[in-house]
Amino acid sequence: MPTFHQSRDFLLTHRTDYDAAVAGFRWPDAVAFNWAIDWFDAELARAADSRDRTALWIVDVASGRETTRSFGELARRSNQIANWLWAQGLGRGDHLLLVLNNVAPLWEIMLAAMKVGVVVIPATTLLTAEELADRVERGRARMIVTDQDQVDKCAALPRDGVVFVTIGETPAAGWRSLADAYACPAEFMPDGPTAADDPLLLYFTSGTTAKPKLVRHSHRSYPVGALSTMYWLGLRPGDVHLNISSPGWAKHAWSTFFAPWNAGATVLIVNQAPFNAKALLGVLERCAVTTFCAPPTVWRLLIQEDLAACKVALREVCGAGEPLNPEVINKVHEAWGLTIRDGYGQTETTAQIANSPGQKVKPGAMGRPMPGYRVRVLDAQGMPTDEGEICLDLNEERPAGLMQGYADAAGNLTGINDKVYRTGDVAQLDADGYLTFVGRADDVFKSSDYRISPFELESVLIEHDAVAEAAIVPSPDEIRLSVPKAYILLAGGAAPSRETAQSILKYTNQRLAPFKRIRRLEFVKELPKTISGKIRRNQLRRVEYEGAAADVTRGVEFHEKDVLS
Repeated sequence: MPTFHQSRDFLLTHRTDYDAAVAGFRWPDAVAFNWAIDWFDAELARAADSRDRTALWIVDVASGRETTRSFGELARRSNQIANWLWAQGLGRGDHLLLVLNNVAPLWEIMLAAMKVGVVVIPATTLLTAEELADRVERGRARMIVTDQDQVDKCAALPRDGVVFVTIGETPAAGWRSLADAYACPAEFMPDGPTAADDPLLLYFTSGTTAKPKLVRHSHRSYPVGALSTMYWLGLRPGDVHLNISSPGWAKHAWSTFFAPWNAGATVLIVNQAPFNAKALLGVLERCAVTTFCAPPTVWRLLIQEDLAACKVALREVCGAGEPLNPEVINKVHEAWGLTIRDGYGQTETTAQIANSPGQKVKPGAMGRPMPGYRVRVLDAQGMPTDEGEICLDLNEERPAGLMQGYADAAGNLTGINDKVYRTGDVAQLDADGYLTFVGRADDVFKSSDYRISPFELESVLIEHDAVAEAAIVPSPDEIRLSVPKAYILLAGGAAPSRETAQSILKYTNQRLAPFKRIRRLEFVKELPKTISGKIRRNQLRRVEYEGAAADVTRGVEFHEKDVLS
């Protein structure tokens, strides 16, 4: 088996040769492996050509402040925190709930926890007090690290056996300060080897269709598995990589931690609230960003600006979270001459399917299986089909980037068998091996016995000038069982009027087969979303079938039969 270094270098060498990369790539399979010690410290922080290079660069748009850390500095500071974690009573296998925004200590703590063998539960600062309590209980957290803004939320959490830490220098009563860690020794000696299959991360899924599951990853699955993500993003040593995602979402670990540092690139973070597309474009230009990844929501806002006026140094642009609409891809290509390359994966995996650099990109397709992943499209009986559930074949070799399983409150694992892993997502497979996303298995519905893919209809809707974002769900109908209904967030300046509804329905009717026509639409002021930015279609379904109006801000509704009569 190759070493981590050899597998990584192989993918860099074949960065634009997909066929060679797929044919020749092999996952490293070391018995003992600690990415923070054996790769970050041993390679990036010690090599003469990288130890003084910027590893982390945080730009705060509102204040103008910038924070940087070199690879060498991060190695030293994470060593100090690792020693401090020991002093607080944490050891190998203990669980740490990490609730921070994009601040430098987040990266330092992640590295430190890896070195000690502490299992990290990343969480967003947007969680409610009840959701935090759920993370503590089901995640069996022994330490919580957060900032001063979260202290009040934690007031009702159990205190027995849990250490509460803030990153400020003056913690609240009963809290400890991370600032004390930087007085600890800068040299760290682990208490023993880390097994590659030791647990490293516990991620709560986004919960688009049910209560969030607890996904467990190992010291192999995300650090080593992120080699496929590095390949998709097209990263090179020395790149400046900007990824738009929030801490607590698995994509944050994908694209602002493991993948860029696997390549030896700089992680650039842009903090701004509220989001400002023009300001983000200014940072892209000023900081000479070479690789950029953003969710569809961000891309839709960016194309409303004058992209051509922004003189970027970009070489690679990517989209993730949900498939991108053709309209967005076309506008970016017109302005920058670059094609946004979609990638697909889950909290449970690293990048499974993607359009890698240098390959033909088919409109609407999310690409082909990444090196190290054997993807099958299967029906409910497990037979190959042209349209079915995306599955990972585990018969010959389990991909390194696949989770260990779903953890219950006692730490027991479920969700994986020895033959196949089912993603719960539906795709179409063409003759060239490209896969096109159809939707979550739970999202696809029938109307007059025809199968409807919400994403297909949303892709048409978003091309209308008045539509900023849209979500399609089934709405009960006496004749057709259900009909497609669109919840629409209007672009700036568009009025939620009968005339706007008429324009949108006429536009979509010209582009959709009669059985796919949108029969109802509702203009709303917001769409319910997960923390990672995915639209919660299950909540919109409840609005339609249960009248659960609290799940979404209701708006103005129009029916096709009334508007187009």
